Amino acid sequence: MLVSEDLALLLHDDDSGKGVTDRHTVGLALAGGVLVELAIRGHVRVADDGEDVKEGRLVVETDGSTGDDLLDDGLEIVRGKEGRRPKASLEKLRKGLRERVLERLEAAGELRRDEKKALGIVSYTRWPAGDGHREDEVRRDVHAALLDGADPDERTAALIGLVQAIDQITKVVPTDDKKALKRRAEEIADGPWAAEAVRSAVADVQVAVMTAVIASTSASTAAVNS
Repeated sequence: MLVSEDLALLLHDDDSGKGVTDRHTVGLALAGGVLVELAIRGHVRVADDGEDVKEGRLVVETDGSTGDDLLDDGLEIVRGKEGRRPKASLEKLRKGLRERVLERLEAAGELRRDEKKALGIVSYTRWPAGDGHREDEVRRDVHAALLDGADPDERTAALIGLVQAIDQITKVVPTDDKKALKRRAEEIADGPWAAEAVRSAVADVQVAVMTAVIASTSASTAAVNS
């Protein structure tokens, strides 16, 4: 499965099917997951000093298909932003991504679509756990790295970094010592387990979320004071 699919499993409650945070934030994290996947698979990378492209900017390494339609669409978006920092692609990658990822997980039996109505009028959808076992495997690896001190592989480190980037690590991994959990998550996100392109994508998700929160807070304050 893709990093973004594993991430979606972590970011939705098994019983209620509700996301652990708002849709926009989940979408940004999933967009980061697409960038991370492309980097891990060698389709994109971050330029080094001395290249034609400025250091820290994205370089596309693949001309053809990735073999996955979701990644192909993501790669086309990144190709259109080549030479810019990873954060330049996040918002465009985010659009429609959450629904697309959830539908893929439904087709795989990992999540169930639960249609509901609020007050019998407004329809909404929840995504509780299905009959698959992928989430159990992902949570086992994440817990081992965060709680048992195991060295994570690159994909697990990226997942932890993305969850940490949107400040939801304590919801995904419940523990009595939240400070220690966050410290360990930060250590992993900043550590040597992930390539520079992966760390850069994770860092840009964090910046994008912080920017969105600040913008939302400023808009609310302006509305109150108007």
